[in-house]
Amino acid sequence: MKLVSDPAIAKKIQKMNQRVRWQDPLIKKRGIDQTSLLLEDGQADNPEFSFLVVGDSGSGRHGGQNPQRRVAELTLPHMNDCRFMLHTGDVIYLVGSSEYYQQNFIQPYKEYLVGGEHPKKIAYNNMTFRVPILPVPGNHDYYDLPIVLNLLSITTLPIRQLLRSRLDMDVGIHGSGTGDAYAKAFLDYLCAFKFPGDLNRHLDTYYTAKTDTGRCLSYQPGQFTRLPNRYYTFRYGGIDFFALDSNTFNDPPPIPETAEGDAERRILEQRRQEFEQQKQQILEKSTKLNPNDPSEAEDLDDLYVKLSQIEELVVDIDKQLAPQQATHTDVEQLKWLKQRLIESWHNSQVRGRVVYFHHPPYVTEATKWQQAQTLAIRSRLREVFNAVAATVGDLTQGRAVVDLVLNGHAHCLEYLQTYDTGYADSLINWIVCGGSGFSLRRQRTEGADLVDEDKLIARSHLYVGRNGHGSQKRRPYSCLRIDVTGEHQPKFIVQPLVAEWYQRQWHNHQLEPLII
Repeated sequence: MKLVSDPAIAKKIQKMNQRVRWQDPLIKKRGIDQTSLLLEDGQADNPEFSFLVVGDSGSGRHGGQNPQRRVAELTLPHMNDCRFMLHTGDVIYLVGSSEYYQQNFIQPYKEYLVGGEHPKKIAYNNMTFRVPILPVPGNHDYYDLPIVLNLLSITTLPIRQLLRSRLDMDVGIHGSGTGDAYAKAFLDYLCAFKFPGDLNRHLDTYYTAKTDTGRCLSYQPGQFTRLPNRYYTFRYGGIDFFALDSNTFNDPPPIPETAEGDAERRILEQRRQEFEQQKQQILEKSTKLNPNDPSEAEDLDDLYVKLSQIEELVVDIDKQLAPQQATHTDVEQLKWLKQRLIESWHNSQVRGRVVYFHHPPYVTEATKWQQAQTLAIRSRLREVFNAVAATVGDLTQGRAVVDLVLNGHAHCLEYLQTYDTGYADSLINWIVCGGSGFSLRRQRTEGADLVDEDKLIARSHLYVGRNGHGSQKRRPYSCLRIDVTGEHQPKFIVQPLVAEWYQRQWHNHQLEPLII
């Protein structure tokens, strides 16, 4: 039985466009750029600043613990020094349900919210951040419940009861509504304005900032903290930040209608069937374990990790098996990224570029490297970077087209560098920050080197994830503080912050900083 349903890309784009009234005549008339924001905190011109990064955090209490809250507490001593927090996606597990925002986002990050002294009084669709949290959507923020589970969940019983499972799964009585809960929580939900006069007043009040591309949303910490779109850009301290929605350009190319393609399709269908059998075995095994017994609770944790990994692989296979006409790529967003990067390189006021989105193109977590979605993301990002490099030419003076890429999705903390890949994604620093919540993952057995067609193209220099077995099992949950220094070419000092659950106790660690 499928536990999650991933909507089609065309549907994701359509629904999100409707929510922000994309290119509405009233918006176009004012010359508003719906992909830009100006973070107006009075310090955006300071070339030296710091920010935080979390990702894949959207879980609540599990096994009596709350890893996400422990990670949030790691960030609190840095709140006064850091200008904002980037979130690399998967804000809410398992299917982005609105009813889990209170438990799995508002309460863990209450100090970041206006009114956080009384978090239970804050509605998920009425949050105002005193310290900005700037997310991108993850796959779980788009997931819905399959029809069968949706019908069953009308009984309001927890899904684990419906499945007779004792696995601790954060699933409500409905899904995300194709990202609707995420949109109501973070985006400027313009479709709520039913009358032109109300929309006019809103636009004239909050879209007053001006950038190179026209009027844009004014993001005011403590007062108005909405995002203009599911993907967007902002400039801070001379650094251009590009936030992407990778859920709309991660479809793999269709399997060709050839004899070889038919054979590949049969192999995938067989693998999918085997995965479904494994899922059923895990659910059956979980019914026999007692979560109140420490050793059996550890076994349940291992089963949960296996189940979630299998579910990801099933979703990946489903994308590959989708009919050819169902394959879709968010061409508009990719063209936007290319154009904005080119404009950034032609702007003498910009000294660096950071891109962040959910799905990592480079990663050594056990299941991600060979996934079709990973290959699709890497291929499409390379096309964009190649086009940018060809256009800006010598302006880069030997630098990579972007200085840093931040991702989530893989439940770990990892720092990688690409070598000569043969494309314009060479010599880039990549950081995966996806270990801020639950269900940490192990590194692949092949190790730290990533090889493509017998060529070393990337190497992992740091991997912080699940390791050890039995009583020696360690679960290091993580986030980052990044300090930006340097005058003309930025330097990023990356400080990993780690809260490790080991032998039923918490241990905080501060690893050596990375200078990139």
